[in-house]
Amino acid sequence: MRNHSLAHGAYQQISAPTRTVRSTEYDVVARVTHRLKTAAIKGKPGFPDLVSALHDNQKLWSAFALDVADPKNALPQELRAQIFYLAEFTFEQTRKVLAGKADIAPLLDINTAIMRGLRGPGQPG
Repeated sequence: MRNHSLAHGAYQQISAPTRTVRSTEYDVVARVTHRLKTAAIKGKPGFPDLVSALHDNQKLWSAFALDVADPKNALPQELRAQIFYLAEFTFEQTRKVLAGKADIAPLLDINTAIMRGLRGPGQPG
């Protein structure tokens, strides 16, 4: 019986769907966006959570910026430039949100648009 269980477990691992880079990126953006929304809904009591989520969002956008700045990146140059611009905007908007001088809504909108792009046409979400 033990061999059957081991074989079954090994087969399940192999038969699991392979994750794509896009689906992984989508999941990361979705998690960060959810944390941003949840913290923002809490208002002032959620400020520590908001700071943490904003920090993670900046790390995410730093990774995007580094990726599109790489000359070996296969995305079209215009799209790479747009993503880099969004990263810069995200950094500036984050500073304003932390200073209490701006709303978080533009950051949520940008992340949601990125998620739609990562999901691709005809995909739910």
